[in-house]
Amino acid sequence: MRINISQAVLFAAPIVVLWAPGYSAEHPGLLLSTEDVEYIRQNEHESPAFSRVLDEFRTELDLYFVTGPDVPEPVDAGGGYSHETHKRNGIAIHDAGVVYQLTGEDVYADHASQLLLSYAEIYPELGNHPQSRGSNPGRLFWQNLNESVWLTYAIQGFDAIHDTLSASERDRIVNNLLRPMADFLSAGSPDTFDRIHNHGTWAVAAVGMTGYALDDEDYVRKALYGLNGDGNSGFIRQIDLLFSPDGYYSEGPYYQRYAMMPFLLFARSIEANNPELNIFEYREGILLKAIYACIDLSYAGLFFPLNDAIKDKGLDTVELRYGISMAYALTGDSSLLSIAGMQSSYVLNGDGFRMALARDRGDTLPFDYRSRLFRDGPKGTQGALAVLRSGDYSNEQALVLKATSQGMGHGHFDKLGLLFYDNGNEILTDYGAARFLNVEQKNGGRYLPENETWAKQSIAHNALVVDETSHFNGRLSLAEQANPEILFFDSADEIQIASASMEDAYEDTSFNRTVALLNNLATDNPVMIDVLNASSPSEHRYDMPVHFSGHIVDTSHSLESRISNLRPLGAANGYQHLWLRASAEVPAGEKFAVTWLTGNRFYTYTVIAQHDMEVFFTELGANDPLFNLRREQALVFRVNGASSTRFVSVVEPHGEYNGAEEYTLNSAGSIEDVRFLREDGADVLSLQTGDGSQTIVALSHDADEMTSHTASLKGRSYSWNGFYALFNEERE
Repeated sequence: MRINISQAVLFAAPIVVLWAPGYSAEHPGLLLSTEDVEYIRQNEHESPAFSRVLDEFRTELDLYFVTGPDVPEPVDAGGGYSHETHKRNGIAIHDAGVVYQLTGEDVYADHASQLLLSYAEIYPELGNHPQSRGSNPGRLFWQNLNESVWLTYAIQGFDAIHDTLSASERDRIVNNLLRPMADFLSAGSPDTFDRIHNHGTWAVAAVGMTGYALDDEDYVRKALYGLNGDGNSGFIRQIDLLFSPDGYYSEGPYYQRYAMMPFLLFARSIEANNPELNIFEYREGILLKAIYACIDLSYAGLFFPLNDAIKDKGLDTVELRYGISMAYALTGDSSLLSIAGMQSSYVLNGDGFRMALARDRGDTLPFDYRSRLFRDGPKGTQGALAVLRSGDYSNEQALVLKATSQGMGHGHFDKLGLLFYDNGNEILTDYGAARFLNVEQKNGGRYLPENETWAKQSIAHNALVVDETSHFNGRLSLAEQANPEILFFDSADEIQIASASMEDAYEDTSFNRTVALLNNLATDNPVMIDVLNASSPSEHRYDMPVHFSGHIVDTSHSLESRISNLRPLGAANGYQHLWLRASAEVPAGEKFAVTWLTGNRFYTYTVIAQHDMEVFFTELGANDPLFNLRREQALVFRVNGASSTRFVSVVEPHGEYNGAEEYTLNSAGSIEDVRFLREDGADVLSLQTGDGSQTIVALSHDADEMTSHTASLKGRSYSWNGFYALFNEERE
């Protein structure tokens, strides 16, 4: 289908769409074109990897269609039999249509047509799903989001087998299934269709691709510019509002992955049918930037678990298989082939074939993982996500400072929260979402109640908590009105550093946080530093939780065990879910250190007490009668009755534990002393190692390179300009 829209009217209002009279759509013409089919058939022998994947799809389809179509009555919520069967059927329609095109074997077209005809028989009689809740009900599924996903897949299968259907079969499928479903998802679900949200993205993609396949200008216009056609909603408006100029998606990388699928599928369909719109060049190539951002927002192949994230999602997902292959086809960037090497399959279209062929020819280059700042918000003015990396590969070190906007309803209340990764493992952890996705026994596969009572609360994250209350009192409406401010970001050979401040998370308390990775110290590995300052005109209780993964092997202070009388750490705002297992008292001026073992490496976490400080050792699981929460652990550092305070921390990865060979190296670490001074608004942190060397990190919190600063530590004066400086010297 070709829509005759000029670039001049693409983003004008009112929108005018001109159609070539008497045009007949060419099939297939969405993601798989007739040109792609011919190219793949002629060159398939040159890519054994693609041929293997095609054979795997054929084998799976042969097994799936051993029996006739199974189209059960919709009764189950997410994860139930009817839900999973309908989901698999939608994918099977797509896969069978594509395999038919690539092999020419009619049996696969027959499989797809029989399923489509079966759905055309039941769909007109369906009302709202019996398990539907809220304002976005589905018919085949409990929410219309799943209906949109189903149609996005099924319309591609229909497009692929269109010419094999008789006129009567096409009419039945179009009039009893495809049009009623597209109408239901658009005019029948206006709150979802016109919403700037991933649910809305799936809806407009499904309806727009249906419009292309059916040669229906009304569907395409609504999908591009909203139900009213004024451009205030729809696909173009979603591209405008949901991505920052750096390609960061407001709901975080987990939902960026999910939302990328409809964005890219519909964009590729637009590119195929209306290349004059140059959709992949819109907003300076924002969709391609978003694909690259997905890669940068991962560690060891898994996405950073910000907001409502399921933690086992990453680069080897169907969404990123489409995304990486599209990006390669559009750019020819051979470093993307290394990401494809982390994926278990290829998509069966021209993009997937070109990527497989390039890998088979040995064109792969390594991807350039580096420290990056991802601005948030449509104009890049709503905070940012700072990703600091040490090392050239995804599984070395990464430190993430979350200084982003709220992320809409999927956002968590953890401004300036941290994640830290090293040696292929998550060291300072984030819980992600409290949900067993598509496990029907667990609340129908939906989010669990503990997603609200625990996972979204500030204490569930490595973020400052004041008076045992979550940021913005856990209110979304307040959180969406404020965002952190990025103070500084830099990446150099010796240091990667980021700093941000937050003014409105609490009524009368502001705080800032500076984090860095230090290289070239006399230590086994780069060292992480963290300086968190909190300030208020009145006294408060300040808590700094540190969620970690590992087995504790040593502490600097003796602990008071609480296991004979377990009780929750608090009564609300997530505290009610933390068992208090042990505690320690740390007088002002002393250092508290704990060492744990994660994988085969040790980690020593050192905190300097600026005031008298309590340390609580906690374990998740209190007030959890249905065992919905994972049994994870955290330290909580507490300062009581202070108007202002700071938590200064150092994390040193060190040593090696080898159980197979029965040896342990450097389990005590190399940093012998940590000292801190705040003077005239400047922070000075000293790290002393066993070889006699000393590294000084000086912070001014003033990024102006013309401003000079001076501070003294242990009788020695240090001067510098701008935000920070490093000094390396021998200890005296």
